Amino acid sequence: MVDMKDLVSLCKRRGIIFQSSEVYGGVGSVWDYGPVGVELKNNVKRAWWKANVYSRSDMVGLDASILMHPKTWEASGHVASFADLLVDCKKCKKRFREDKLKGKKCPECGGGLTDSRRFNLMFKTAIGSVEGQSTTIHLRPETAQGIFLNFPNVLNASRKKLPFGIAQTGKAFRNEITTGNFTFRCREFEQMEIEYFVRPEEDQKWYDYWVNERFNWYINLGIDKKNLKLRPHEKDELAHYAKSCHDIEYNFPFGWSELEGIANRTDFDLKQHALISGKELVYFDEETKKNIVPYVIEPSGGVDRAVLAFLIDSYNVEKVKSQKRTVLKLHKDLAPIKAAVFPLLRNRPEIVEMAQKIVKDLAGDRYVVYDDTASIGRLYRRQDEIGTPYCITVDVQSLDDKKVTVRDRDSMEQDRISADKLESALIEKLKEA
Repeated sequence: MVDMKDLVSLCKRRGIIFQSSEVYGGVGSVWDYGPVGVELKNNVKRAWWKANVYSRSDMVGLDASILMHPKTWEASGHVASFADLLVDCKKCKKRFREDKLKGKKCPECGGGLTDSRRFNLMFKTAIGSVEGQSTTIHLRPETAQGIFLNFPNVLNASRKKLPFGIAQTGKAFRNEITTGNFTFRCREFEQMEIEYFVRPEEDQKWYDYWVNERFNWYINLGIDKKNLKLRPHEKDELAHYAKSCHDIEYNFPFGWSELEGIANRTDFDLKQHALISGKELVYFDEETKKNIVPYVIEPSGGVDRAVLAFLIDSYNVEKVKSQKRTVLKLHKDLAPIKAAVFPLLRNRPEIVEMAQKIVKDLAGDRYVVYDDTASIGRLYRRQDEIGTPYCITVDVQSLDDKKVTVRDRDSMEQDRISADKLESALIEKLKEA
């Protein structure tokens, strides 16, 4: 398995992930996605949206705001219970989560620890333009509550029948004390969440369905099944709203850790918001002519954790003719760049012109780049390291036979393909598993 130091180095060198505000020394556990990384991240979200919204007739999308009414977090339980127990070292002044400590001494310097104190994980901010007259609100710690608050709006607008779901991707914020392991645990992160509303008597059926559905999504996008496992939550670790929960765990270099959780939230959220707001949050059943408060099955995954898992799982180091080749064997749907086009001789204007025309012809629905900044061997290695499935080379012979060389990332085999058939050939190649 890849060493995390090697992956972090690759991500910075190849424009995948950077430390936020690095010129000022950085901000702890906050990350920026570079030119290649933003494409990978968008492709992960696009694959999730395609699988869960576009490919289903029982799902609609939503984009709720980050700032929400303060009572939202009172009703959800975040104000009262979304906290960690923390201790401080009396000697070095560092702070730690009590549940992560193995002894009663500071793990850094061996100093004594203070008594534990509760620390709420939500970021506070203020809304209002006049100092002293503003209202304290929070940056959302999860995207789910925006879905619950919009349940009647979406129901009225979409006219969906039970069971149906609302899907959302978006930013969330948690003032984590124990961070680290690159992008695994961040203070600012992005979620992919579904709230799937079902009849109460059908909750177990749909819970089992979504556990299986979400587990297979990662496998279908190239994660090795041996690196995934399902872990059911014990009763003493279930969230206050959950009847049951399974974590999809991935075998990261730092150990098995949560990639996504699937929870049966019962009717907790809709009832809580109805109670606090005084508004009915119900589904009217046309068959029985009765109002139902649906149960909710929630698959909730992190975009950043998914990106990290796909990077780790696709990272390969191979020997090619006694030389080391580092390659990201990403699923083609996730690959940031679908094809790179090179002129074999950049001092030949007609070759450069043909290569640039190919880029223009192929670009549009897919990201295709032109590069002439190194020798052909180095250009290949550069694209291997960011997972580009195909490299296309225009050479002297191309000027006569109008064919180009297409190199496959994984097999490194090369084919000669007519330039006028290149787009259709690339489309077919990108469909291949």
